[in-house]
Amino acid sequence: MLRWLIGGGREPQGLAEKSPLQTIGEEQTQNPYTELLVLKAHHDIVRFLVQLDDYRFASAGDDGIVVVWNAQTGEKLLELNGHTQKITAIITLPSLEACEEKNQLILTASADRTVIISLNPEPSEIAMVTKGPVWDCDTGRQVQKVSCFQSTVKVKNQGISALIEIPKNCVVAAVGKELIIFRLVAPTEGSLGWDILEVKRLLDHQDNILSLVNVNDLSFVTGSHVGELIIWDILDWTVQACEHNFWDPSPQLDTQQEIKLCQKPNDVSIHHFTWDEENIFVAVGRGLYVYNLQMKRVIACQKTAHDSSVLHVAKLPNRQLISCSEDGSVRIWELREKQQLAAEPVPTGVYLCSERVNKQASHPVKKQQENAILFSLELIGDLIGHSSSVEMFLYFEDHGLVTCSADHLIILWKNGERESGLRSLKLFQKLEENGDLYLAV
Repeated sequence: MLRWLIGGGREPQGLAEKSPLQTIGEEQTQNPYTELLVLKAHHDIVRFLVQLDDYRFASAGDDGIVVVWNAQTGEKLLELNGHTQKITAIITLPSLEACEEKNQLILTASADRTVIISLNPEPSEIAMVTKGPVWDCDTGRQVQKVSCFQSTVKVKNQGISALIEIPKNCVVAAVGKELIIFRLVAPTEGSLGWDILEVKRLLDHQDNILSLVNVNDLSFVTGSHVGELIIWDILDWTVQACEHNFWDPSPQLDTQQEIKLCQKPNDVSIHHFTWDEENIFVAVGRGLYVYNLQMKRVIACQKTAHDSSVLHVAKLPNRQLISCSEDGSVRIWELREKQQLAAEPVPTGVYLCSERVNKQASHPVKKQQENAILFSLELIGDLIGHSSSVEMFLYFEDHGLVTCSADHLIILWKNGERESGLRSLKLFQKLEENGDLYLAV
């Protein structure tokens, strides 16, 4: 099923050339994000953004601080200090079953080999716990610092690079090539504070894990630096499906074989996934792939969507997709149905291996037609604002986009037409309040 991504087939002769990078002119009529607001609070690379509610988000990165922002106004609400080194992962969690507090939790992991658990209460509330200090999202106090790398939990020098929440008060942490299942234990009457217990280690990846994403209530997915992709059961943590070991670095060569160069690891790294009811959208190297769940094959791709690796991808309404890259760009794509004039073979993914020329020539035309690309990814917007690698972004339906970058900045991208309408409405309301607006009867 997933062989499309990591070299399940072989590319027909003549298609191995690098496809050109799509460009778009100054006239971006389909790009609504024409206003931007630059936010400054961090003094190092901003790597992470997490949504707290409909109008708040938090940012974190290499300066070790977490900043809470208002997504509508760009106002800085809080700065949370607790780590002494860069933050390597951050997630939000619902209240734990055993915890008396029913507020949302924030969990951060750092290169200082600690994990901090903090509360994310409603703005009108003051967060308290029965034991230990608190990180309060209104006051900035620390909730609980837990050294998860001592006693029962031991992690190698790589540190935690990604976190996701799974059922039963557990989280999955990516540490180098390993996945570690932790269970969060809330403080009780007889305990001194929070605890994080190691439950299990999963050692199926052969290289460092770059992407770790929840897919649905039944599974989560991981992708590695060399293009391995594994789907895991979210309850028992077993492998449901996997794609790896497609390339032998020392193949037995035949003089009659056509030899094609294998891609570099950076060209096959799986950095991020997203999905909807119909498709899975995957960032692979510099490209974007759309895999249809019903047809079980690739229906669209841009093998060179950016000049450098694509770091994050998300689905927008109206069959649109957004991606950001190490090259500092943020691009909006639209999935469009293609007019099939002739058979067009499916791109086979990332590992290009050897194959006999006569075998390629014998492929039936009918098979090519069945595998023809049905859709195209057309560039409709190019958001230029950052001067360095754009690490990730958030999409707020009402408040636009938020991006973070290695240039230490966060940018709010606003829908210009919507913002103009809101300003006009606010102006009329103000004039009416002051009695300066007279409506004709």
